[in-house]
Amino acid sequence: MGKCIGVLTAGGDSPGLNAAIRAIGKSALSTYGMRVIGFRDGFRGLMENRTVQLEGDILSGILTLGGTILGTSRDKPHKMPVGSKMQDMTEVMMDNYERHHLDALICIGGGGTQKNAYRLSKSGMNIITLPKTIDNDVAQTDITFGFDTALSIATDAIDRLHSTAHSHHRIIVVEIMGHNTGWLGLGAGLASGADVILIPEIPYDINVVAEAIRRRRHRGKNFSIVAVSEGALSKENANKYNELLEKKQKAKKNQDEKKLGKIAELLQQFKSSQTNNTLRLTSMLEELTGLESRLTILGHLQRGGTPTAADRILATRLGTACVDAIAAKKFGCMVAVRGETTQLVPLEKVVGVRKLIPQNHPWVKSALETGTCLGQETK
Repeated sequence: MGKCIGVLTAGGDSPGLNAAIRAIGKSALSTYGMRVIGFRDGFRGLMENRTVQLEGDILSGILTLGGTILGTSRDKPHKMPVGSKMQDMTEVMMDNYERHHLDALICIGGGGTQKNAYRLSKSGMNIITLPKTIDNDVAQTDITFGFDTALSIATDAIDRLHSTAHSHHRIIVVEIMGHNTGWLGLGAGLASGADVILIPEIPYDINVVAEAIRRRRHRGKNFSIVAVSEGALSKENANKYNELLEKKQKAKKNQDEKKLGKIAELLQQFKSSQTNNTLRLTSMLEELTGLESRLTILGHLQRGGTPTAADRILATRLGTACVDAIAAKKFGCMVAVRGETTQLVPLEKVVGVRKLIPQNHPWVKSALETGTCLGQETK
């Protein structure tokens, strides 16, 4: 009997997932004669043993589709809601893995999926992962699939908002997804010529932003586009957040469970207080500049729709490389992008690490040299 592999998609949906599923299925079937089983709705499908055979008809015509034909969820193997309780369902998943006589399980997802997949690999499963997320924040890979499509959508949206901002002499604040990293916000802001770009990696001073807009007004520019990553923080809030993180690390090191619980509660309160952060920023800019300000939140628009050609190609490359790795019996790895090649990276090097934008990144340098305000005084 030939090899049998499983595949699941977990976390948020992302353009290119179906392209990756297609590449895995077609490569496994035609090149290696493997059987492929898809688990529905991420790790929950693996736990509940809800499957679909990934064969020719199912794999046909999905290359251009957004979303994932397998469905997805954010359930974690070790903390899964079952009834009214959170339970560790790792053993149940292991039973289903063995029931299907799987030679390997492919987990496609972002940072959280990499972490959950690593836990399953330590439980005894042969695991290999693919990096997908529109945030582009998975460590040890040049890029994740889904990012290029989201970048194109966000850029197009800001392009369209330029005419409204210009016509009404307004400040248009555009909130862009990205969790706690600014790849999407910086990239879209740079590509669309935003006047101000605010990202989590560079805490901003609201007065510096307002002054940059006022200077534009004095030069006859009665509108401004402000691209803001959803996780961007003012200097004051960034300092508070970093202090809490330092206390958390210290408590963790000292194994002080009581203090860890208190800090976790404070962190949750802090995050809740930032829910309307971009709305407050918009209001403050109107007050400080005297220009009418409007907020546009792009939200899930950035995650949907047809993947770009670049994301289809990238997902296809990663999918076929993944099957090659399984055929070579290489497990416990993520298939990372290295230029025009791929490389297997041990999962322990990926988990728990977020790929942030370095302060000296070429995108940051280009933004500053074209006169874009990043929320801080420039030397």
